[in-house]
Amino acid sequence: MKNKLDKEWLISMKQYLTYIKKVWYYFIFGPLFMILEACGEFILPYLSANIINIGAAGRDIPYIIQNGLMMAAISLCMMILGVLGVNFGIRGASQLAADIRLATFKKIQTFSFSNIDEFSTGSLITRMTNDISQIQNFTQMFLRGLFRCPVMIIGAIAMSFVLKPEIGWIIFAILPILAVVIVVIMTVSAPRYTRMQQQIDQLNTKVKETVTNQKVIKSFVRETDEIRHFEKVNGLLFEKSIRALKIMLLMQPLSAVIVNGATLAVVWMAGGQIMVGKMEIGNLTALITYLTQVLTALNFLANIILLGTRAAASNKRIIEVLEAPVLLNDDKAGEKNRTITEGNIHFEKVSFRYYSQRKEKVLENITLEIGAGELVGIIGSSGCGKSTLVSLIPRLYDVTEGAVYVDHINVKELSLAHLREAVAMVLQKNTLFCGTIAENLRWGREDATLEELHEVCKIAQADGFISSFPQGYETRLEQGGANLSGGQRQRLCIARALLKTPKILILDDSTSAVDTATDAAIRKALKDRLPGVTRLIIAQRIDSVIDADKIIVMDSGRIVGLGRHRELMDSCKEYREIYFSQKEEKDTGA
Repeated sequence: MKNKLDKEWLISMKQYLTYIKKVWYYFIFGPLFMILEACGEFILPYLSANIINIGAAGRDIPYIIQNGLMMAAISLCMMILGVLGVNFGIRGASQLAADIRLATFKKIQTFSFSNIDEFSTGSLITRMTNDISQIQNFTQMFLRGLFRCPVMIIGAIAMSFVLKPEIGWIIFAILPILAVVIVVIMTVSAPRYTRMQQQIDQLNTKVKETVTNQKVIKSFVRETDEIRHFEKVNGLLFEKSIRALKIMLLMQPLSAVIVNGATLAVVWMAGGQIMVGKMEIGNLTALITYLTQVLTALNFLANIILLGTRAAASNKRIIEVLEAPVLLNDDKAGEKNRTITEGNIHFEKVSFRYYSQRKEKVLENITLEIGAGELVGIIGSSGCGKSTLVSLIPRLYDVTEGAVYVDHINVKELSLAHLREAVAMVLQKNTLFCGTIAENLRWGREDATLEELHEVCKIAQADGFISSFPQGYETRLEQGGANLSGGQRQRLCIARALLKTPKILILDDSTSAVDTATDAAIRKALKDRLPGVTRLIIAQRIDSVIDADKIIVMDSGRIVGLGRHRELMDSCKEYREIYFSQKEEKDTGA
């Protein structure tokens, strides 16, 4: 356990030192200003004691004024130094958090789908926001107090010994007692903070799921159920937060009891010595002030340590992301400079499972040849592996067994950039972004002209409805394209994919929301105007693939039929069942 913690700490330091070097002056001058400001804290009570003992006792007005002006000057300097120290601390912590957040975001962009599945979207959002905020808060407090507090404590105790050694020992004695309290609290609270952050993951996942699926929730009148589910998740977060934070709440009263006991001892001892003339009143007020300073500094230091405990839990979660092995990359690719020029595809004894701990395979022993420029239909029941099969072509996932070849080269030997530039894929879930229609289309190619946008939208049968909007291609889309119909979103996604001028085009059930006439028009346009492009169309409707050069029929992760429509009607029972069931639905008007 200790070795694991040491490793995490070393990784953290290595990561963070890289960012700190960029703004080193914040991390040096911030604490320096706070240390200088703290020096005034233990000088002021000493001057105040002199004013009482010498100035007030001897009615020496010039002495009082002189020391009073000195105290005012020190206070002004302390204020300036304190403001500068806090300012540098805030800037340093904010910059560190921004750099960690950017590094984490960059790392997430390298993740494969398997990495995303491992962490979950809600957890990654929490780590990018709440966890990094915890690190920022701790860093800010660290820069403000970690060096200032020890200086205050050492200075106050030293001055106490100067004024009265016997009382200095009383103040010094409370340090180990408070240290034990802090260590115990930190040890108990650390795992509780980790569990609290994990529960925040669950809450964020629930919020994301609910907000993005409002239409479904309302259409099924499930608002009450969703509120009840949210109350449950929110209640668990409340319980775990209280469980973690109530340990922290013990710090203040325990510290107060210890220091108040020390104060009573100081007053008792000092009171007796004042009565017999062995101590002056000014010294007593200074000693009580020094004791208060020790308490304040220890409480601030305890808060830093407690924040550090929570930040350590958050840091562990950030390091998990930053150090996560990217499960899919092209580091060992031998043909990184090779581009796709033909578009032929070959699956050789391919098997695939999503998680290594799962025994069942989603795909099993798939061998398949697809020639360049062919139109291939893929059909089968839901969950039979159609989408998984095509996801292996651009390496959204890697095969578990076997190999996938494009242009007769194993896709693992190609650079991901060149491979994915040559493959345009329209997924089942149509994703559009906030911005104009033109901006969304230019995800396919940033430098595309308006004429090129018109051209691909005509192929995708989208130009008509876009032109009907008052702002045309400059029409702004709401989040996810919520102000468009499902069919309109699908056609925009197809147009965006075509703008890449790909060698391989994959349409994953991407015309399911359009009417049959529009579907037929899209298929005709794809056939007439993209003759050299290898096209793979996953469809539920046989009509969408009936004219394909070859049709792949899948069932339970295997290919159970391969050929043209007429051949499959004669040779493939599963294909006939799908065909006749759909024909019957048409005949009955279903």
